[in-house]
Amino acid sequence: MDIKLDPSRDDLPLMANTSHILVKHYVLDLDVDFESQIIEGTIVLFFEPGDRFEKQSGSTKDTCRSESNEACSFRMPAPCQSPVTDTRTFSSKTGYNDFAICGKGEKDTSGKDGNHDNPEQASGISSSKYRCDTGNHGSEDFLLVLDCCDLSVLKVEEVDVAAVPGIDKFTRSPKLTVVSEELRNQIVHELVTLPAGRWREQLDYYAGCSQAPGCGELLFDTDTWSLQIRKTGAQTATDFPHAIRIWYSTKPQGRSVTWTSDQSGRPCVYTMGSPINNRALFPCQEPPVAMSTWQATVRAAASFVVLMSGENPAKPTQLREGCASWHYYVTMPMPASTFTIAVGSWTEMKPEPCLFKDLAAERALSPSEADFRYVGVCGHTEYPCRFQNPSATTQEIVPHRVFAPVCLQGACQETLLRLVPPCLSAAYSILGTHPFSRLDILIVPANFPSLGMASPHIIFLSQSVLTGASHLCGTRLCHEIAHAWFGLAIGARDWTEEWLSEGFATHLEDVFWAEAQQLAPHEAQEQQELKACLRWCRLQDEVRNSPEEMQVLR
Repeated sequence: MDIKLDPSRDDLPLMANTSHILVKHYVLDLDVDFESQIIEGTIVLFFEPGDRFEKQSGSTKDTCRSESNEACSFRMPAPCQSPVTDTRTFSSKTGYNDFAICGKGEKDTSGKDGNHDNPEQASGISSSKYRCDTGNHGSEDFLLVLDCCDLSVLKVEEVDVAAVPGIDKFTRSPKLTVVSEELRNQIVHELVTLPAGRWREQLDYYAGCSQAPGCGELLFDTDTWSLQIRKTGAQTATDFPHAIRIWYSTKPQGRSVTWTSDQSGRPCVYTMGSPINNRALFPCQEPPVAMSTWQATVRAAASFVVLMSGENPAKPTQLREGCASWHYYVTMPMPASTFTIAVGSWTEMKPEPCLFKDLAAERALSPSEADFRYVGVCGHTEYPCRFQNPSATTQEIVPHRVFAPVCLQGACQETLLRLVPPCLSAAYSILGTHPFSRLDILIVPANFPSLGMASPHIIFLSQSVLTGASHLCGTRLCHEIAHAWFGLAIGARDWTEEWLSEGFATHLEDVFWAEAQQLAPHEAQEQQELKACLRWCRLQDEVRNSPEEMQVLR
């Protein structure tokens, strides 16, 4: 049964079987082509079996059933039999895997249905009518299911991580001397569980593994909402390859990617999680409990700037003439929906000398005060955490950059640039250490559907906030900064509880903005009460004009 859903009305099925296997790291290697409006390349996924998988006996025994009870069919990507006009290869780095694009516009084999996750999994939004059990589809092989939509998947292969020079340091067992599935999986296990202090080494090995040769193609199939992969003979998640490479391309109509023009009329592209998260950008696990790190290399014409949700302020590396490469990484495990990219002819807006340049030095806490404020150890999984970094506790204003089309330079200088330091400082004065080490702010094209969106290390702002007085820009900036704590550093366990992070950010935008303006307590209270009254009136209007089923939280 094909699932016909309207993203503006229906909940989308979360297909990934995260109860059985989890992606721990993604390595993306992509090319952005504005002429075809396609992003294409490879993604390498590194897995660990889920904690609850071992509690289940053998392979997953249930079957995924359509209404006709037909078995799901799997296919290998067929080679091109006819000449192709576009002979570009996917990657300039991994030459052993270069091949001509032959899968664009391929027929989608829709007709299968299901949410392949455990019913107890906190996946959130999937209605029970879209669920079916995780299955072996008529065999004893384990089935990997990834969330995927509007992608052309061309090939899936296992990665021979054992071929990476120096990787033998991750083979602890002297019994594993012959290259085997068990050896390769042990290497990946040792790699993904490296201590947080070795994160640079870990990223280097992830990069090396992502360029290793393939060691066998895997069976795969796609339907409307998922990519399903299996390996003959791999009966459990533990047996399944822990590192796989997927060759794919996006489609121009994919709803995770917006191809448009900026305010100066130059072509650009940006991604945002709404309305179907990132499943039309890359195959992934979308339930918010599936936390992973990532690194990405993106190539585009040298005239473009590539911004991304990454910890490093990347600079372009010139490749062949007219082409540049950008590399970003993230070491804090995050949901795949927070991965964001924007490619365009952006100009960095340099601030004029401002009154806030010495603010951090004037108001920074002393080391003893900082230690007093951050007693204890965080309870999250291990990663290089800023809350445990003594130097980060005194950083009142994190390094930041502002990007926009050149035609908006005057508006940015007049409004936005002078507001960023006091808003960051206000957030620090209320909540303390910034969760992220840096911040990019991008004024996105006019078709951006909201006033703002926060992702790790990058904020998208609508050009609407640049008009009029500073109040709209300041409050919206404060709202998105607040999401660094509520929505990113911590977040809802499933998508039905997203209102929690929005509620905290909406409350804190008033608190931050009052602090940024340095209002007296009675002035801050008056401003916040006025905003609360306006929100209450708006809520009443929405309730009067919304269907009853839209007024009830599931």
